[in-house]
Amino acid sequence: MPCPPFRVLCPAASDRADPLALFHADLHIHSRFSRACSRDCDIEHLAWWALRKGITVAGTGDFTHPAWAEELKETLIPAEPGLFRLRPEMADRVRRTSPRSCGNQVRFMLSAEISTIYRGAERTRKVHHLLYAPTFEAADRITAALSKIGNLASDGRPILGLDSRHLLEITLDGGPGCYLVPAHVWTPWFAVLGSKSGFDAVADCYADLAAEVFAIETGLSSDPPMNWQCSSLDGYRLVSNSDAHSPPMLGREATTFGTPLDYFAMADALRTGDGLIGTIEFYPEEGKYHLDGHRKCGVRFDPAQTREHGGSCPECGKQLTVGVLHRVAELADRPAGYRPEGAARFTNLVQLPQIIGEILATGPKSKKVGAEVSRLVAALGPELGILSDVPVGDLGQAGGSLLAEAITRLRRGEVRREAGYDGEYGVVRLFGPGELDRSATLFEVTRPVPAGSASSGDPAAAITRSGTLWYSAPKTRIGT
Repeated sequence: MPCPPFRVLCPAASDRADPLALFHADLHIHSRFSRACSRDCDIEHLAWWALRKGITVAGTGDFTHPAWAEELKETLIPAEPGLFRLRPEMADRVRRTSPRSCGNQVRFMLSAEISTIYRGAERTRKVHHLLYAPTFEAADRITAALSKIGNLASDGRPILGLDSRHLLEITLDGGPGCYLVPAHVWTPWFAVLGSKSGFDAVADCYADLAAEVFAIETGLSSDPPMNWQCSSLDGYRLVSNSDAHSPPMLGREATTFGTPLDYFAMADALRTGDGLIGTIEFYPEEGKYHLDGHRKCGVRFDPAQTREHGGSCPECGKQLTVGVLHRVAELADRPAGYRPEGAARFTNLVQLPQIIGEILATGPKSKKVGAEVSRLVAALGPELGILSDVPVGDLGQAGGSLLAEAITRLRRGEVRREAGYDGEYGVVRLFGPGELDRSATLFEVTRPVPAGSASSGDPAAAITRSGTLWYSAPKTRIGT
């Protein structure tokens, strides 16, 4: 059964967060105290980028790190139940430097990621978990318990020698409302269902407390249709987050809620599904562990090719890294394309800087791309809205015919995918070889488009896919 279209509705610009509007949440991010993270991962930069992307609720990340926890207490004050907002002076500074088209307020939820390494069922287990707390007092209780196990100051995402069940118990003991979500559950090396060190069922990881886990994070290399193939996951709500290590990566994946703006209402939506609207996803082929392979030898295989070669690299003989697609197939008991009754909606998107970079034939992090994305956001609103909600006519006026065509294709799911493998990100393109005329002018604006302008046409809805793309790497195929 195909998934109904899912529009990414970004909040309108306002000085106050609307407690009843649909909103996007990105609840897996990191601070500058985590390894391999940008020094700009502070609260002020995260709030600024959340506005630009169209994220209403962002995780703080790393609340177990002592220095970051103190910084959070200095910069955040209570807002709606279980959520926090910037102190007024910082909020004013962020508002002054943000485009007027992105005026919605940002809220923060206390969050952390913990890496556990332990022996279980005669294997070494390496599992990442997301923790959430509604108050600083609850977060402090969790931190105090974990500080007796390992050095929390060494990394914003600490590596601790305790089993997953014990971590869940500590989280629940933090107080009412505290909960745990298994992170990027299919990642080969560090996940509850990962091919290298995971389990075959989520419940096996948490033993007698398994019933306390009600949601799982699908990760960048899988999307809902892949997870729907496993009936063992029917009891969990699927969530998506960016796992951002720098502020510009916020919102590359997110979860959309239709609840009051309230920590406890959001948690209830994850428990029951009531108020969980859907998720914003990568194309899973873009994730860096989608297919199998060995990056050092440039070998990328689909599951059938891996089986043909006995799981070994044909170049060097070492064991291949078994990717998410393969691992899902091992545990699946349903065909690709199956959709459970009542499953939440989803949409696959490509980040706006990637689209502009493809059109301009330059990198998505270049100054040229950054300047153009800033101009479009100022004219049309947050990036997620541009990708899904802004009428095509307005896109053409503000960004030219190539941008309008690119986003039209994106909304139809007409993309070309070259899948990632063994830590190498995949590539998703909207134009084929020779389609882009580099001599053409990108910007064909006949008149400026004011922020918040209306169009007589209906916004084109984002079209989602209803199955998984199975193909032999390294060929690129057009999605349907």
